[in-house]
Amino acid sequence: MHAYHLSSFHAIEGLSRSERPRPQPGAGQVLVKIHARSLNYRDLLILDQQYAVPARPSVIPLSDGAGEVVEVGDGVSGLAAGDRVAATYFPRWQAGLLSPGMAIDQFGCTRDGMLAEFVVAEEAALVKIPGHLSFEEASTLPCAGLTAWSAVTTGRSLLPGETVLTIGTGGVALFALQFAKLLGARVIAVTSSKPKAALLERLGADAVVDRSQFPDWSGEVRRHTGGQGVDRVVETGAIDTLPQSLASCGANAELSLVAALGAGALDAAALRGLVTMRRLFVGSRAGFEAMNRAVEHHRLRPVIDRTFGFDEARSAYQYFAARQHIGKVVIAGGGDP
Repeated sequence: MHAYHLSSFHAIEGLSRSERPRPQPGAGQVLVKIHARSLNYRDLLILDQQYAVPARPSVIPLSDGAGEVVEVGDGVSGLAAGDRVAATYFPRWQAGLLSPGMAIDQFGCTRDGMLAEFVVAEEAALVKIPGHLSFEEASTLPCAGLTAWSAVTTGRSLLPGETVLTIGTGGVALFALQFAKLLGARVIAVTSSKPKAALLERLGADAVVDRSQFPDWSGEVRRHTGGQGVDRVVETGAIDTLPQSLASCGANAELSLVAALGAGALDAAALRGLVTMRRLFVGSRAGFEAMNRAVEHHRLRPVIDRTFGFDEARSAYQYFAARQHIGKVVIAGGGDP
């Protein structure tokens, strides 16, 4: 089969294409033909050896992929050939709390990931995808989609009419906007340009703050809440945006920290006030299934910026690394017939 692997790190040239034997499913395992995969920021960190979990040498990258079951091993009872599935970010995290042992087992890092024509995984590491979504759309769900779902549905319950703040137009931020609106919340979105603001408004943002116009944008966010501040922040920025996010919070607000912070220090003054900060690590298989039910019920569609062909994997990485995309970047198809 055709596959890509990381033959070296720190440069796109390390993403090498190769031929590998088609894997075979063992007992309890499923063979999936991958039709689409999406990129996440963690994939750039893995390439640069900056990710918290060291990658296995020559690993096939990417955690997020969707495809069709083509063969099942002995003992598989919940999936059959023809089922449309996606892989979970943490294959061993079924429900409850994440343990360190679960956290170090990840597709595209410590085990082979989705940038291949075929992938073998345990039945429990796969979930059926919503029927109305294409494979390209479904490939955006395992990391960005589930992280956003966890940000707005875990911790203190988000109530209808409460206000959620989102940062930017990356995959997690756009999913968070869509999910918050499904739950009846009001959304204020911070962005950096008029074209991005227009997209956010089309997705249902109740107010959009252009940080190029308002560098100290927390004041403008609070103005949109009548001075009360927001009830929840989905923080997808870095140390640069966190102080402004905290300043945007109202009393007893909750901030979901969903991105790795860059280097820097946080002024202690920013931590004053009644704000709860939670660090998120994507979510469990049970959370994935709950999210998929909501996605299917509401016919929600992910936002895809651009789709590349399998032969264009390096170009997809480079495009994603430029950080100019709005929504998700997808790599579709397989190798040459």
